[in-house]
Amino acid sequence: MDVKEGLRALSLQLSLLNRQVSTHLTLRDVDLDCLDLVNAYGPLSPSALARRAGLHAATMTGVLDRLERAGWVSREPDPSDRRGSRVRALRDRNAELLALFAGMNTSVERICADYEGAELERFAEFLHRAATAGRDATEDLAD
Repeated sequence: MDVKEGLRALSLQLSLLNRQVSTHLTLRDVDLDCLDLVNAYGPLSPSALARRAGLHAATMTGVLDRLERAGWVSREPDPSDRRGSRVRALRDRNAELLALFAGMNTSVERICADYEGAELERFAEFLHRAATAGRDATEDLAD
C-alpha cells in the first residue's frame, strides 16, 4: 500500500511541476505532454502522436499549431507517405526546458547517490514496469 501511495504522491507532484513548467513556457499542460512524447518517441505522425496522447485529431492540430508557433516542433513531409507529415522536436529551446527541470533533476541525483548500483537497477526496473502498466491502463481506457 505504501508503494501505491508513494506512486500516487509522485504522480501528483510531477503533474504540478509540469503545470508550473508549462506556465513558464506559456504552454498548456497538454502541449508539454505532447512535446515530451515527441522528444521521447518522435518523429511521429500527428495521428500517431494523438493516439499516444489519447487526444482527438482535431485537438492535436491545435496543440501542434501552438508548439510549432512557439518553436518547439516542426512538421515535415513523411518520407514513407508523401501525403502525410511527421512531427519532429526542435532542439533549439531544450536548454530552456532543462533549466526549468534542473531543481528536480538535481534532487533526484542527490537521492540516487544514497543507493548502490544494484538497488538503482531494481528501482529503474520497477519504474519501467510501473510506467508500462500506466501506459497499458491508458490504452485500455482509450479503446
